[in-house]
Amino acid sequence: MSIAFEGQVAIVTGAGNGLGRSHALELARRGAKVVVNDLGGTRDGSGASLTAAETVVEEIRAAGGEAIANGANVTNYAEVEAMVRAAAERWGRVDILVNNAGILRDKSFAKVSVTDFRLVVDVHLMGAVNCTKAVWELMREQRYGRIVMTTSSSGLYGNFGQSNYGAAKTALVGFMNTLCLEGEKYGIKVNCLSPTAATRMTEDIIPDKSVLELMTPESVTAGLVALVAEDAPNRFILCAGAGAYAKARIVETEGIYLTPEQQTAENVLANLDAISDERDQQELVGGLNQTLKFVQKAAASMGVKLG
Repeated sequence: MSIAFEGQVAIVTGAGNGLGRSHALELARRGAKVVVNDLGGTRDGSGASLTAAETVVEEIRAAGGEAIANGANVTNYAEVEAMVRAAAERWGRVDILVNNAGILRDKSFAKVSVTDFRLVVDVHLMGAVNCTKAVWELMREQRYGRIVMTTSSSGLYGNFGQSNYGAAKTALVGFMNTLCLEGEKYGIKVNCLSPTAATRMTEDIIPDKSVLELMTPESVTAGLVALVAEDAPNRFILCAGAGAYAKARIVETEGIYLTPEQQTAENVLANLDAISDERDQQELVGGLNQTLKFVQKAAASMGVKLG
């Protein structure tokens, strides 16, 4: 099976460097027309320049592809709308959105300012919200779309000094969990990519050059391309790095039921081991499925038949 994107249009945010650049180049190599979006700021989000995006566009064009540079700030909805409108006016559609733009302002929670916390959340979470909102109706109308949120192991599992980044990255998983339900009947699939790669975001965190040499952006991009293919999954958290690929899942244990007279904080605390029993745990799709499970347990214990 060969994946190709002829006739499709992709928007990749934060595509001037690192993973975004790798994603844009590979999508273009496979036939997509690409909007290379990059504010052109530093790693902490300060400054702005189109140079990085224009350089990537030149690389794509030199290889025979089609691309345009765009410097929209993903936290500014008006600028994002204008970016999407420019792509649609030029090429008639938008098929793929890769929400990759991000910044770092790492500090322990005791030391991070509320301003820096909010800015990181704005770029990662609200930037993805703005871009997704701007393409959503277009994708619904054309009854096709592929959207990827870039989450992180820092969000899935935690990382010291990254409470702002981790909170934003976990929020993107929640964003995906609802959008994949709302978009499915319109042919829109929404997934998450959790990457680890040698980029300017990680060069200070992982000083060992031999490790960084294994963590190529291209190995992560292979996963990204799979998530935006026509046969892509829906609601998948793909972890990718150094040529390794895995699926992350949010699962819920079967849990226990306590009768009304047993429903005390003391009994909950005393039963944490039973509540945590991993046998029969499952991945729930949609929040109401948790409610249904709990109500069924209660009804069964009381001999109540549910309609």
